[in-house]
Amino acid sequence: MHEETITTMASNDHISVEYSGDPHPGDLIEIFRPAYQHWALYLGDGNVINVAPLEEGPPASFTSAKSVFSRKAMAKMQPLKDVVGQDTFKINNKYDDNHTPLPVDEIVQRAEFLIGQEVSYDLLGNNCEHFVTLLRYGEGVSDQASRAISAISFVTAAAGAFSMIGLFQNRSRQRNY
Repeated sequence: MHEETITTMASNDHISVEYSGDPHPGDLIEIFRPAYQHWALYLGDGNVINVAPLEEGPPASFTSAKSVFSRKAMAKMQPLKDVVGQDTFKINNKYDDNHTPLPVDEIVQRAEFLIGQEVSYDLLGNNCEHFVTLLRYGEGVSDQASRAISAISFVTAAAGAFSMIGLFQNRSRQRNY
C-alpha cells in the first residue's frame, strides 16, 4: 500500500511540498479541508483530476460548506498545488487492501475521458471520494460517506428514541389526571 503524509506550506504564491516520495499516476490524494476531506487522483506531471462544483462566477472548489451540497460537479484536471491550496494532503491508497487497482494506463485513460465532463454529485452517494475510487478500482467507495450515513442513522434513531420517551411520559401524565 502506497501511503505517505505530505504537507504543503504556502508563501507568496509559492508552495513547497515536504514528503519522502512522489505521487505516482493513479494514486489517491486525500486533502484535509477544515471540516472534511476532499479527494483527487494523481495523473502525473503535477496534475490531478477531481470534481469541482458547478457554480456561476469564478471557478469554485469544494472549500465551502455550500459547495459541498452541490448536485452537479465538473471533472477537472488541475495542478495538485492549486487543488490543495493552503491545506495539507497525503497519498492515501487505503482501499488497496480490499480492492484491486486497475492498471495505471486504464486509470489514466478513464480519468482523461472524464476531464471537462459534468457529473452528478451527492455528498453521501456520489462524492469526490466515490469519483476517484471509481477511477482507481472500477468501484466507488467512500469511508467518509459511510461514516456520515452511520452518524445520520444514529441521530435519527436517537431522535426517535427521545420522541418515544416523550410520548410515554405524556401518556403517563395524562393517566394521572
